[in-house]
Amino acid sequence: MQFTDLGLSADILRAVSEQGYDKPTPIQAHAIPVVLGGHDLMAAAQTGTGKTAGFTLPVLQLLSTPSTAAHTKPRVLVLTPTRELAAQVEDSVRTYGKYLPLKSVVIYGGVGMAPQTKALRSGVDIIVATPGRLLDHVGERTVDLSSVEIFILDEADRMLDMGFIHDIRRIVALLPKKKQTLMFSATFSDEIRVLASTYLHNPQQIEVARRNATADMVMQNVYLVDKAKKRDLLVKLIEDNGWHQVLVFTRTKHGANALAEKLGKAGIRSSAIHGNKSQGARTRALADFKSLKLHVLVATDIAARGIDIDLLPHVVNYELPNVPEDYIHRIGRTGRAGSAGQAVSLVCVDEHKLLREIEHLLKREIEVKAVAGFEVDPRIKAQPIESGQRRQLPRGTAPFGQRKPQQSAPQSAKPASSTSGQTPNTERGTGTRRRFS
Repeated sequence: MQFTDLGLSADILRAVSEQGYDKPTPIQAHAIPVVLGGHDLMAAAQTGTGKTAGFTLPVLQLLSTPSTAAHTKPRVLVLTPTRELAAQVEDSVRTYGKYLPLKSVVIYGGVGMAPQTKALRSGVDIIVATPGRLLDHVGERTVDLSSVEIFILDEADRMLDMGFIHDIRRIVALLPKKKQTLMFSATFSDEIRVLASTYLHNPQQIEVARRNATADMVMQNVYLVDKAKKRDLLVKLIEDNGWHQVLVFTRTKHGANALAEKLGKAGIRSSAIHGNKSQGARTRALADFKSLKLHVLVATDIAARGIDIDLLPHVVNYELPNVPEDYIHRIGRTGRAGSAGQAVSLVCVDEHKLLREIEHLLKREIEVKAVAGFEVDPRIKAQPIESGQRRQLPRGTAPFGQRKPQQSAPQSAKPASSTSGQTPNTERGTGTRRRFS
């Protein structure tokens, strides 16, 4: 199938072709006809499957259809959980709508409201926003959502994870009852199904990857290492293997800063990206990483949400995530669009339980490798695990599969403006466990 088979206008096809695309991804091939048909949609797609274009292309097509009515208020609202993702989506709107007479604006916190207010008052067709800042504009009466025709919840699972449900309810209450609603999520969890049953009307369902599947093209490895030696092992892996573009995950903002500083002292060009960084600093760091001016970008989970880098070769879990599903999101940054990728996890003794939870989710063990001088147990061999072979972990660590799963909590950019310095890492709102990192 080609994009030319999907009923898109010549102007949109021209913009798509200029980006080097002629064939849609599976999520695009399935979603575009559904959206063009006016149906509500509940779509599950892994990171890197092209889901953003899966809704931006048909939405642009629907908005470009001639209408006798004059439109002075926003007709499309896209909600995203993070600033980076909002910027990425709005950039997609601009890219594919470059030959259409449509206006869009991206709305998120961490930057001044004045430029956003000016854009809203001048009239826009599409708003891409994070919930908290959008509600700020609602409170200031600078936005009117009463004419929204299409409402899109992007990465709905992460929305719930970050405690945005109360904000979502407040926003939906401001929208017309009659509208087309699209929901995109990495999984169809029970919570997502409840959300869909509340806000979607007879939705069509699309699922292009099995739940919690990891990219087939991603090679996954674990290095068991003492916590104090993680930084030195990471430096050795980068230098010995000639890694030139590495996305490294830490659990905390402080840890991201400290690691980026240590890598810099080792001669590796690095920067950290997290919620305490100003949006301008985050945008510059991401741009430098994409252009290879930086070799390592150290990020927290939420800050990395929405980072879209073609052909990213390496992802490193410097610290394993507390929530196993976040491992899926992390390693999904590499191995995209049919390209090979590598995901490496540096695991100390305190993280063995987290590793077992991840393997339980994956329903398989991850291959263990070793580097001379960094082994934590002489029984750990630097070789692949053969089928049926059980890995031997250090004494006191239960083998994979012999545990009761721990209950856990439910589960590119063109910013409007930028500021320097530090910004608070929380946004006003009534949601619980809500973090901006």
